[in-house]
Amino acid sequence: MSILQITGLLAVSGAFIYAIGDVLLLAGKVNPDDYPRLKPFQKLLSDSERMVTHSPQRMMWGALLGVFATPLVLAGFWQVYQGLAGTDQNLRLVVFLLFAIASMIGAFVHGTFFYMGEYVKALNMVADESQQIIAGMIQRHRKILIIAYAPLLILVVIASILFSIFVASGKTAFPLWMTGITPLTMTIAWLFVKRILPQFIRDATEGAGFNIAYMAFFACTTTSLWK
Repeated sequence: MSILQITGLLAVSGAFIYAIGDVLLLAGKVNPDDYPRLKPFQKLLSDSERMVTHSPQRMMWGALLGVFATPLVLAGFWQVYQGLAGTDQNLRLVVFLLFAIASMIGAFVHGTFFYMGEYVKALNMVADESQQIIAGMIQRHRKILIIAYAPLLILVVIASILFSIFVASGKTAFPLWMTGITPLTMTIAWLFVKRILPQFIRDATEGAGFNIAYMAFFACTTTSLWK
């Protein structure tokens, strides 16, 4: 197999491993009535109370799998860079860097969910007078997530638009049908597809949508470049 095929398969595998990490961290349901000590903080927790049932080992591996899978995803964006050959080298390097930086920020964001889970479990266990201390820690943690998510999403949107423009020019190694296949469009498509899936599948893939979109994107880039 060529290096493009190998890096594509690595990227699909990396996104799949990342999605498993998402599921380990975020999938699951809890009945709020079973955790009365968390009910006063429901607005703050915003569904992260589901992590109260996760074991530390599950959350640890959920966080680590995503971090360890990041280099595989980066290999996929190197494949994208190669596939955009024929366009301006500096501009296609910009696309690679935007995707790569977003992935590195994403690894940080993903890993921090381990600590969110630990905060949630502590909030349920500590004495009443200590709950506000933990709640303050969760508030600061959420602020960090928002600050990190914003540039991540902006970078992915810009890189996806540039990718579509370059492919639409007809100068790249990608076929024209790849114009509409980007991490952005695949994420939007997943949001629509998810609505019609059975509830048990929706529950089982909770939190993994972004990496399912990456899996679909890399599967398409690899297939379209397979020669």
